[in-house]
Amino acid sequence: MGPEEFRQRGYQAVDWLAGYMERLGELPVKSSAEPGDIRAMLPAEAPEHGEDFADVLGDLDRVILPGITHWQAPGFFAYFPANASGPSALADLVSSGLGAQGMLWDTGPAVTELEQHMLDWLAAALGLPEKFRGNGVIQDSASSGTLCAVLAARHRAGGVDALPNMVAYTSEQAHSSVAKGLRVAGIPAERVRFIATTPAYAMRADHLAYEIVQDRNNGLIPFFVAATVGTTSTTALDPVAEVGWAATNFDAWLHVDAAFAGAAALCPEMRFLNAGLESADSYVFNPHKWMLANFDCSALYVADRASLNEALSITPEYLRNPASDSGAVVDYRDWQVPLGRRFRALKLWFVLRHYGLEGLRAHIRRHIAWAAELAGWVEADDRFELAAPTVVSLVCFNHVGGNDATRRVLEAVNQSGRAYLTPTTIDGRLILRVAIGSPQTERHHIEQLWNIIQSAA
Repeated sequence: MGPEEFRQRGYQAVDWLAGYMERLGELPVKSSAEPGDIRAMLPAEAPEHGEDFADVLGDLDRVILPGITHWQAPGFFAYFPANASGPSALADLVSSGLGAQGMLWDTGPAVTELEQHMLDWLAAALGLPEKFRGNGVIQDSASSGTLCAVLAARHRAGGVDALPNMVAYTSEQAHSSVAKGLRVAGIPAERVRFIATTPAYAMRADHLAYEIVQDRNNGLIPFFVAATVGTTSTTALDPVAEVGWAATNFDAWLHVDAAFAGAAALCPEMRFLNAGLESADSYVFNPHKWMLANFDCSALYVADRASLNEALSITPEYLRNPASDSGAVVDYRDWQVPLGRRFRALKLWFVLRHYGLEGLRAHIRRHIAWAAELAGWVEADDRFELAAPTVVSLVCFNHVGGNDATRRVLEAVNQSGRAYLTPTTIDGRLILRVAIGSPQTERHHIEQLWNIIQSAA
């Protein structure tokens, strides 16, 4: 495909995407495909000869859309949002066309230096502690960021030689990626302590301190503590300052996971989300969740890059070059598990320049306001009760009639085709989660959701 044909086909592909964006509100939010449906529409073998590009685009409607759950739909309130925006999609297109490989500064100086600068822009915009400036990196997900933090903590605590005695700590409400990252790093389940939480589902720092003291007295090494700012089930806020005191007093690495909620700190009135970060060794949040950057784009910050780089750096001769040997540049291959890396910083550059910080703040503020309004509707309806405080834009509630009644409401919403919710379970109760964050969502979509819920109650 030469440049001229690429130009023509590119126009057609962008036109298809623009049309998709226009009709998102008309499509059923959740795919109704059954296992095997999509494969059944595909030929058994790859084509021997190239096909017309119009046929390929046509099959997006015929084959692909029936198997898509539309994460950008205005009625998507499940999980947490995975934002996509026009500027970010175009940045991905440019990144793919450039095909740059940013494993080393030498293999793409602009790839590295734009990423450094965008992460510094973000740190300043979020009001993060000064120690994180110059120490940011884009990962594919918060899961990878947490794994990297675990590996850095393991290295600082003595490396694999000390591994048999290492113990890690996190909340009962922490994301599953914490336990998974610890497993990948060689920490068995019996040496992961899940700390009890308060009635508001935040980690109890006193329980954490008790567990750490007990393990120290038993000759073990408390090496890693993961706190959460905005848990997956309810967006509960762990008391990072108190957790940090317990971690730092026993030389444990403190990692803070703010994957979804962290973006809200772009708004000065939400900076309480940053409380206690001064004691954190690492911090991760996902611009691809609520900041209009397409997946994948997760920002990891470390206070001291040395432990991370030493844990992950292996330098065979074929990766050596004068710039790296000089020590004057950053090689992001030493900040992640894979060697290769895409030009993800373009997404942040396009998004930040297109919307500006005020545009992003407006995007976040309206979702927070709508969530507060929905929480008020729930409180005013005696058939429902709030299950947790509404901290940012997640509203959690259940039917007072019990789990069967709550499940009936959930099924009615998801079968309507107009909205999609995913539940959680807390203390044996089935809880409805309404995560407001799609850039396509307007207030009337939330009213429509509430009407479906009330009708099913």
